[in-house]
This record gives sequence, C-alpha cells and structure tokens, in this order.
Amino acid sequence: MPATAVPFATPPNTHHIEALAALGLARKYRRGALLIQEGETGDTLYIVLQGRLRAFVSDNQGRELTLGMYGPLEYVGEMSLDGGPRSANVEAAEASTCAVVTRATLLDYIAAHPEFALELMARLIRRARLATDSARSVALIDVYGRLVRLLNELARSPNEAGERPLKERLTHQQMAQHLACSREMVSRLLKDLETGGYIAVRERWIVLRKPLPARW
Repeated sequence: MPATAVPFATPPNTHHIEALAALGLARKYRRGALLIQEGETGDTLYIVLQGRLRAFVSDNQGRELTLGMYGPLEYVGEMSLDGGPRSANVEAAEASTCAVVTRATLLDYIAAHPEFALELMARLIRRARLATDSARSVALIDVYGRLVRLLNELARSPNEAGERPLKERLTHQQMAQHLACSREMVSRLLKDLETGGYIAVRERWIVLRKPLPARW
C-alpha cells in the first residue's frame, strides 16, 4: 500500500484521456462524496476533469491509509475492469467533476485505438512498482524516514533563497494517512524539524529550509 504516493502525476500525453473523457458522462461530486467503495463490483472508469480525488483503504477502527491523490486528466477505477471487486475506496478530496466512462465504452475505444492499451499497461506497471516501493518503505523504513521521503517527493525545486516549498498544503492528518502512522506522530516530528530550523511553516505551507537529516 503506497505510503508516500505523489499527489499529482499528470500523464505527459493526454490525447487519449481527453478523447475518452469526451465519450463519458460528466458528473459533479461534492467534497467527501464516495465514488468507489472497496469490495464492491463496478465497471466504470472515472477521469478527473476538475478537482481532486483521493484513493484510500480503511480498517474496522476507521483508520485510513491514502494510496494516491489524482488531479485533472488522471483516472481511477481501471483496476476493476476485469470484473473483480474494487480494491480501494475513492472519494472527492474537494468539489470535483469527473467523466464517467463505462467498461463497454473503454473497450470500444481500445479496439479503435489499440495503442491506448499500452498506455493502460504502462500505468498499471507504474502502480505496481509504486506499491512495491511503498510496501518496502512501510516494512523497512521508520516513520521519520517515510516522512523525509514524502517531504522530499512533494518539495519543489529550490528558490532563490535555497528553500523548497511543498507543492501541496497537507494537514497533519493527511500526512499521517500517507505515512501509515498517527497524526500525533507527524505533529511531533514536524515540530522537531521546525525547532531545528530544517523546515518552516508559513500560512500552513511547509517550506524545506535546508536538507533534512537522514536520521532523527
């Protein structure tokens, strides 16, 4: 289960996604609306037109682990097109609009544009690699190490002052869901890094002021 998934990973070539989205039915979802429920069967693909979706898994105690965040021209739901049950939950992280594409429409599109099947395969391979890396991270790297990895993945290139602001403003709870740990643990580690001068928090945005230490 990805513990440090990058929030946005817009595909470099969106021609097929845009064409496929035009064949779907546009639907709007309020923040928090559940589009996909783990364990249910489904045959629809959701292409984000506006807003963001969050894929996650949860347990009986209500604990959640975020698997990924998806923005415009990203899509979710393709892993259930084999007829199997949904492998995760997907909710609208903010008010969103999606193009809902049925399995039949997707298969017709692939038949007309077989090269798109290669794009789907490449995406599934990337997801499998990310899952492997993240499983290794959860099993072999401590929470601080996972936090450093997440912050570095989310950080922009250095600005003129040599600082790296994050691309995304995440709450401590959202970060905990990425890292498979408690919100209190995230808050404590971030406070320590801030006290040590490694990060700064400005209007709830985290900025990396200097390279983070490998161990804490």
